Amino acid sequence: MISRDDITGVILAGGRGSRMGGVDKGLQNFNGMPLALHTLMRLGPQVGEVMINANRNLSAYEAFGVPVWPDGLSDYPGPLAGFLTGLERCETQFLVTVPCDTPLFPADLVERLAEALEREDAEIAMAAAAEADGAIRTQPVFCLLRHELMESVVQFTHAGGRKIDAWTATHKTVVVPFDRPGDARAFANANTLAELHQLERP
Repeated sequence: MISRDDITGVILAGGRGSRMGGVDKGLQNFNGMPLALHTLMRLGPQVGEVMINANRNLSAYEAFGVPVWPDGLSDYPGPLAGFLTGLERCETQFLVTVPCDTPLFPADLVERLAEALEREDAEIAMAAAAEADGAIRTQPVFCLLRHELMESVVQFTHAGGRKIDAWTATHKTVVVPFDRPGDARAFANANTLAELHQLERP
């Protein structure tokens, strides 16, 4: 079994927040604390180390007590740039990625991804979850990756690639369904302040 200590977590907080009016999404309040801090507290027990990928307000994120790294690629190129930043700074064999705007993700997310990755001898394990219409859809920003994939991400992004699922399609990827009772809201993300307030309700 992959050890928790062999996994580094990266919280993806480097977006523009354009659908939230351009605010720094990870610093918006969720149940009394910044979204990214809530995410950190949820992810921390699941991994050996945690870092944050952010492109604004770095000192505010650094106050959370973990390393903070901006994208190496310019002009907010998207979450895959955060994958690359995490892989570049990661000192463990595995990296798990989670976004800052999905605060209810499962407390056993990493364990279930790791079990599937090892079982299938895959390079990537990606979460999938039921959405409002009942369809199971992949959640590409929730991935467990082998560190050796860093050069592949470098090549893909430098060639102009930006879509996570287009990159993961080039590697052996196991899709992990999160369809147990209690998983229903786990992957609900907040793109607007109204959606964020909705997630605060039981």
